[in-house]
Amino acid sequence: MHIDLRQLRHYVALVEHRSFVAAAVAVNLSQSAFSRSIQTLEHNIGCRLVDRGSKDLEPTRQGLLVLEHARRLMHGVHDLTTELSQFNGATTGVVRFGSGPAPAGGLVPRAVARFVTQFPGARACFQVDNWQALHRKLVAEEIEFFVADTRQFESDPDYTVQRLQPQRWHFCCRVGHPLTQQPHVLARELFDYPLATTFRPPAIRKVLCDLSGRPDFLPSVECEHGYALLNVVLQSNTIGIACHGNLRPYRMDQGLVALTLADLTPAQAASFYTHYGIVTRARYRLSSLALGLVRQLVACDEEDGTAPVAEQATGRPQ
Repeated sequence: MHIDLRQLRHYVALVEHRSFVAAAVAVNLSQSAFSRSIQTLEHNIGCRLVDRGSKDLEPTRQGLLVLEHARRLMHGVHDLTTELSQFNGATTGVVRFGSGPAPAGGLVPRAVARFVTQFPGARACFQVDNWQALHRKLVAEEIEFFVADTRQFESDPDYTVQRLQPQRWHFCCRVGHPLTQQPHVLARELFDYPLATTFRPPAIRKVLCDLSGRPDFLPSVECEHGYALLNVVLQSNTIGIACHGNLRPYRMDQGLVALTLADLTPAQAASFYTHYGIVTRARYRLSSLALGLVRQLVACDEEDGTAPVAEQATGRPQ
């Protein structure tokens, strides 16, 4: 019986994504090539691994056994390459990780800039997405870690979480926006203008609905790249949402203004803070390069925490 490690990786991806199309994209193969890989693995093993008649492509009994051993083998290969890298003190190679939209707008670029300065022979490849998609990539071992919301992982023994400092979320608009001319801004007044958010905005979406009396709302612009959203806000009357670290450069350049809602209660304001951290899989060792990048992320985050946060009492620019 011949079992190819690459085919096992493809099978794990299929189980994680529950779709031949999505799994093929995840491992960077055409759908036909990916299907042939799974079929070859099934032929070599001598049994079906997934129930193609089920909507979610449930693993068969044999498939569950293969899945358990495949993950164990992949874990072993990961540890072997990581230990060799650490033993050799590797300063070249590639580190792959993920980032949520907010960290990708400020913290992550600063850390990556320092990382490539420290390791000029290394490459850093990071993907920007929501925490759900990044979690799937982490489980499939497409990335070593990710920086995003950690609330779903902090009590899970299968993950290790290194919390980052919370930052305040702000509604924001361009300098000269009509709302900046008002002495006070109310939540319902934000809806007089287009809204730009990520696909899964933080808890402030619920607060905004509660204050405005709306059951929900659809933003005019949605994107997982925070810096792209801020540039839309910069060039229109759109209202955006950004955390302090991402908004600070735009405020320093006097391009954007942070808005404070006059009808926001202290209890509601408590939910206007990020809950981000660095998520890794428990018992999985990070490579030397990944450890170096994590150190830079932590250092940049600590510097962000020492920067003063200027609050604005009204909608007028500072």
